[in-house]
Amino acid sequence: MKIAIRHQCDDFDSYRASRVKSLFNVDSGANFNLDIDLPIDANDWQIGVVVGPSGSGKTSIGSAIWGDGAIYRPTWPANTPVIEAIAPAGSFDDVTSALSSVGLGSVPTWLRPYAVLSNGEQFRANLARLISEAPERAVLDEFTSVVDRQIAQVGAGAFAKAWRRGKGQIVLLSCHYDILDWIKPDWVLDSGTGEFSRGWDRPSPRIDVQLWQTDWRHWPRFEPHHYLKMPKMIAATNYVATVDGHLVGHVGVSTRPGMIEARASRLVIMPEWQGAGVGIRFLDAVCDLWARGENRYGKPMRTLFHTSHPGLAAALRRNPRWTQVSANLVGADKVRCMKSMAKSAERSGAGAIGKAGYGGHFRAVQGFRYMGDGD
Repeated sequence: MKIAIRHQCDDFDSYRASRVKSLFNVDSGANFNLDIDLPIDANDWQIGVVVGPSGSGKTSIGSAIWGDGAIYRPTWPANTPVIEAIAPAGSFDDVTSALSSVGLGSVPTWLRPYAVLSNGEQFRANLARLISEAPERAVLDEFTSVVDRQIAQVGAGAFAKAWRRGKGQIVLLSCHYDILDWIKPDWVLDSGTGEFSRGWDRPSPRIDVQLWQTDWRHWPRFEPHHYLKMPKMIAATNYVATVDGHLVGHVGVSTRPGMIEARASRLVIMPEWQGAGVGIRFLDAVCDLWARGENRYGKPMRTLFHTSHPGLAAALRRNPRWTQVSANLVGADKVRCMKSMAKSAERSGAGAIGKAGYGGHFRAVQGFRYMGDGD
């Protein structure tokens, strides 16, 4: 594919324009010419990247590849939550899967209109919508330009992984070179030098996660990102995951009656780390500790985990260390639960507990048991 770009404008001779020409020995700024040989006609690729400094012709190159109509420019409804705005005629599970796959797994965010989201959330929402719409060909301009580098890198890697599950082709236009190791594109064109390379042989970045046992002191940082508002777990041992000292994940573990099994809950991964694969690795590591008896009871226990998050449930089903053990469409009888809790409180002398109770919801809760590696 031969690309020839010719941009022209008026050659101004105003005072300041003339002085700039004189000071910097520039004859004219009226012409921009760029000739590129882009050998991508074979269609044996899915993700290409045009990277280079601002003003080097990236947007013009993107428009020339498949025409200006291929540049992805989504418009979002003003008063519609993101979960409704993405592929409204599509499958609910496909949309939630797309949101989770690009790291926008915080359920409260799904209930907000696009306009009120942060820059990082808007960036991921656009990626989720692009994955859901799944065009055969697309060009995405200013890729990762409006978000901080942590969100940019993790989000780029998550998007690349999700996009490759489909069959479409996409060209990403960016001025940032730090995302290439995360995307691992099929080809790269540097618009600054004109250099073209096929494939990306450098290894993916390594994320070193540290695991810490703690109490509830860190929970207030994570609670706003948890999709349920519930009291703290009774007699729970809490764990946090950190990367370079930054809080990344949280989960709590308590025992079930009889001390035969454990129960994990309150799993939260910070939004800027969602989509990097940290969550499942973190949960696996904690459950493995309990399976080996490395807990305050010194007793090996398998761990149960329940979730109604579609993306997390799908990830656990794909994970060979987990097996699904239940799937309930609705919760238990909340009135009966309230009465049972009131009686228990009365017997223990705890006094009135108000109208606390569990259940009564219409939420598909899926249960999983950690099996480990089977050794």
